[in-house]
Amino acid sequence: MKTILITGGTGLIGSKLSLALIAKGYQVRHLSRQPISTAFIKSYYWDIEQNSMDENALIGVDAIIHLAGAGIADKKWTDKRKSEIVNSRVNSTQLLFEYVQKTEQPIASFIAASATGIYPTNPHKLYNENAKAAKDFLGDCCEKWENKIDQFNTLGIRTIKLRTGIVLSKDGGALPKMAKPILAGIGAPIGDGKQWMSWIDEDDLVNMYIYALENNSLNGAYNAVSPHPCSNQNFTEVLAKILNRFIFLPKIPSFFIRLLLGEMAIIVLGSTKVSAEKIIATGFKFNFEKLNESLNKIYHE
Repeated sequence: MKTILITGGTGLIGSKLSLALIAKGYQVRHLSRQPISTAFIKSYYWDIEQNSMDENALIGVDAIIHLAGAGIADKKWTDKRKSEIVNSRVNSTQLLFEYVQKTEQPIASFIAASATGIYPTNPHKLYNENAKAAKDFLGDCCEKWENKIDQFNTLGIRTIKLRTGIVLSKDGGALPKMAKPILAGIGAPIGDGKQWMSWIDEDDLVNMYIYALENNSLNGAYNAVSPHPCSNQNFTEVLAKILNRFIFLPKIPSFFIRLLLGEMAIIVLGSTKVSAEKIIATGFKFNFEKLNESLNKIYHE
């Protein structure tokens, strides 16, 4: 029975991944600022700001799955918030690296979240894992984050980065925020509606983490996105249909979104079309390749 240590284990994906791993017979541990153990999950203390953690969390661990990080879209991007977003990812990864190096635990795999925000916004290009990082806040954040992740390679640990797109879940993330105005009858495409959205169903993402854990041939960066990205307008129309609503309003102007969100508007106005070919080539199978399949499952099963 292998033991997996998860950071961000109580978050949207971490909680679902923890349950899925337990169901498969793994032992699961969490790192938390407020550790509360349950019958199935032992939780250990860590404090990123104080650069400390309970070394006992690493004893006997076979793999680490690193999901911790402040929410990109939870608050407006002030200078302080942007620092929190970067530091929660960069410093937490550095902390794990230092403790793994210090304790010399024979950990086989380090599997970490990254994001498709590493890629530039360009409606005319399909990005794969070889693309250079964008020269903006998200690109810089992801590049610094991944540089810290890559340190684990120097310890002889198999290291994987899953560059995750928009995660579709009814329990959190972007989807409930997108569904709310549609359910209220005031939903509409944003900007020109042509910007690409690279998304992934929550169940496929959980399965991809388990797949990365169990397949030793995987190494390096992989895009965690559906093979069928869609435009913002198409996404809005499909979501409205699944929710049995109609879209009456004209598109929401870009200038209004920028006025409302400031620099963070790039999240909804940026256009990033991302390829899933690399992970598919390894043999990974998506259960929800198409948007209507994912949304039907989320809202009608």
